[in-house]
Amino acid sequence: MELESIYVLMERFERSSITGLELEQNGTRLKLEKAVAVAAAPVAAAPVAVAAVPAPQQTPQEEGEYIKAPLVGTFYTAAGPDAAPFVQAGDKVQKGQTVCILEAMKAMSEIPAPMDCVIEEVLLENGSLAAFDAPLFRVRRL
Repeated sequence: MELESIYVLMERFERSSITGLELEQNGTRLKLEKAVAVAAAPVAAAPVAVAAVPAPQQTPQEEGEYIKAPLVGTFYTAAGPDAAPFVQAGDKVQKGQTVCILEAMKAMSEIPAPMDCVIEEVLLENGSLAAFDAPLFRVRRL
C-alpha cells in the first residue's frame, strides 16, 4: 500500500461519518478509528416559558490567509525536541520553505510555504493533533 494512498484514505475517513475502518491489502493492515460521543439518556424536561434568545455569535476569523494542513497528523514546529522552530510569528518565509512537520503513522511530512509570506500567527501548539484542512498558520502574502 503506497503512502499517498494511505493519506488519501485517512483524509476521506476523517471527512466521513463512519467511526471505524479496517483494511488489509498485500500483507499491510490499516486500522482507523474515531472517538465516538455517547449521548446521555433522555431526561424529562420541565415546561419552560418560550422566549426569544439571540443566536450565539461566532468568533470572526482573523483577516489574512492561512497555511492549512494537507493531511491529518501531529503538528511539530521543529525538526527535533532540541532544534529551533522552523518559523515563528513575524518571520518572512519564501515559497517552498519548510514551516512545520506533520507526522502521520510514523511518517514525517515537511509542510512547505505555498507562497512568499510573513507568519502572522502560529495557530497550533507543538505536538498537538492537526485535522485535515485545519489552519496551521495565519500569514500575510508578500
